[in-house]
Amino acid sequence: MKNLKFIFPLGTLALAACSSAGEKQLPEKPNVLFIYADDIGFGDLSCNGTSSVCTPNVDALASEGIRFTNAHCGAATSTPSRYAMLTGEYAWRREGTGIAAGNAAMIITPERYTLADMFKDAGYQTAVVGKWHLGLGDKTGEQDWNGVVKPNPSDIGFDYSYIMAATADRTPCMFMENGKGVGLDPNDPVYVSYKENFPGEPTGKDNPELLRMHPSHGHDQSIVNGISRIGYMKGGKSALWRDEDIADSITAHAVRFIERSQASGEPFFLYLATNDIHVPRVPHERFAGKSGLGPRGDALLSFDNTVGEVMKTLKRLNLDDNTIVVLSSDNGAVIDDGYKDQAVELLGDHKATGVYRGGKYSSYEGGTRVPCILRWKGKVQPGVSDNLMSQLDWFASFAEMCGVTIPEGAAPDSENQLASWLDASTKGRSIIVEQNIQNNLSITDGRWKYIPAANGPAMNKQTNTELGNNPKEDQLYDLASDPGERNNIAKENTELVKDLRSKLLQEVERGVHYRTLKGEKKK
Repeated sequence: MKNLKFIFPLGTLALAACSSAGEKQLPEKPNVLFIYADDIGFGDLSCNGTSSVCTPNVDALASEGIRFTNAHCGAATSTPSRYAMLTGEYAWRREGTGIAAGNAAMIITPERYTLADMFKDAGYQTAVVGKWHLGLGDKTGEQDWNGVVKPNPSDIGFDYSYIMAATADRTPCMFMENGKGVGLDPNDPVYVSYKENFPGEPTGKDNPELLRMHPSHGHDQSIVNGISRIGYMKGGKSALWRDEDIADSITAHAVRFIERSQASGEPFFLYLATNDIHVPRVPHERFAGKSGLGPRGDALLSFDNTVGEVMKTLKRLNLDDNTIVVLSSDNGAVIDDGYKDQAVELLGDHKATGVYRGGKYSSYEGGTRVPCILRWKGKVQPGVSDNLMSQLDWFASFAEMCGVTIPEGAAPDSENQLASWLDASTKGRSIIVEQNIQNNLSITDGRWKYIPAANGPAMNKQTNTELGNNPKEDQLYDLASDPGERNNIAKENTELVKDLRSKLLQEVERGVHYRTLKGEKKK
């Protein structure tokens, strides 16, 4: 059973943050919409300076809100990043939070108090629509995909869910609505395995002639819609998604939830998790070939369309002025992540991570420094913030706004930064801990970035991503003068290295960390 929660009136900090600027008093319960992209890097959106892809709907959002240039997700990969955002706890504090298989048990267990629980306690209708990738059911590999799989998002605070069990490149390739497969025919049950194939079922490895998109690495198991995936499945033909329609389906269900919430008169919290940029990239026909950058660029246009459709819905329903919209991404960009879709060949001058080194999977800034916009029309002064910000802080910050006291022990790494989210001139975080795919940690205070010596490959050769691992030497970068982290100045700044190392170790020792820093022992 979850701890008792205590509800109070709207937080006074939220009132002060805007009333001091001469604005009218804030509404008691603004709607909150998180648009959470997948694999979109800092440089993928035109508002952040890329000239290769035009994203006008995102640009419009940025022009009316605060565009954060030093905002970070919780980790450089999807599952731990989403875990950290929804729980307010760094994923590296807890085992079993790595990249989840499609048949993984639910990683956030029902007894955990989540961001969705917080909004629900504040009187909001809550929903998650889109990519999930946090597991379902109580035991890995033992889900009955033909029934109601529990636990599911309803057990951690979401009133409604319409989700992909994992991602588009993993089986099962069907949507789950409130824990049940959408469109399943009881005469054609679906079966899923991550151990062995089902007799007679073709795979990308053995039957490449059946593929319309070929894998570059991995992704050579069960074939769905002419694309081979990670994992095996059979049956469930009526429930299988068409990849070209995934974005439209996610958008349509998000719009329907907003419409239902508006009709009920209750405020809503919607976690809208898009999948467009994640592989396999198969955007709808109306976007195919439009970007000049191949399917990855076309998928960026598809994502921008989703933003536009949702914003149109808010305007149509007269919810535009009383809805806080936050747009960000779960990790940095990756170009070739498993399929031969010409993303590398057609990249041209496009810099998906902007000026930042690395990308998805990496300790370098390209791994966790992501696009981030907060827009609250008429309440938040538009601008640009260079302050250090973390997605983990959405939990405590919105709790302050809603007047909810977080139970003791919940959201241990979430800081109340409400004033900083609502005012670009207000200072943000003092430090952020970053996590790469090997669970190696680094730390930044916004200017200085310290990456301890740590084991692991220097490169992810499959994705051509620099990971930042170096077992022989510490790394220190001055992000003010060297945002691309090219000039390692650790040897010339031993005292600064010592100070940042001490701060990182203090963060590690505050919780349970199952990987120690090189040369240190856990107390």
